Amino acid sequence: MARSRVSAGLLLYRLGPGGGLEVLIAFPGGPIFARRDEGYWTVPKGEYEPEEEPLSAACREFAEELGSAPPEGERIDLGSITQKGGKVVRAWALEGDLDTSTVVSNEFEMEWPPRSGTRARFPEIARAEWFAPEEARRKLKAAQVPFLDRLEAALRSAGRL
Repeated sequence: MARSRVSAGLLLYRLGPGGGLEVLIAFPGGPIFARRDEGYWTVPKGEYEPEEEPLSAACREFAEELGSAPPEGERIDLGSITQKGGKVVRAWALEGDLDTSTVVSNEFEMEWPPRSGTRARFPEIARAEWFAPEEARRKLKAAQVPFLDRLEAALRSAGRL
């Protein structure tokens, strides 16, 4: 029996001087996504094994995909969602800042071009950028949009928005 695929990730956010919310999301690397944009961005995340603690996996994946450890601070549990392909993604939000010009991702290898027999290496994350929630909703995979809704609700509940 195949195990279900599960991922964990961190949604970094920051509040501007006027209280404006921005979130950091990532665009996947590799040639398959090169000409795409809206609906393909993601919370920095990665798969983990059943014996691994999901929050630890989320922190590890953040560091691997963005090239720096996540900041310290309170993690807001955003729960989980199920993506179209069946993968379950668990996420936490964390306040902090990151200079996107310093993002350096780990790499993966794949055959490219297809059926060429040639193997090439690509970054898992091509880039990461800060977006206001309205634009992030357009950029994110549709299944991940509830993470934004949950973050905004938690910040409103805490009197921060």
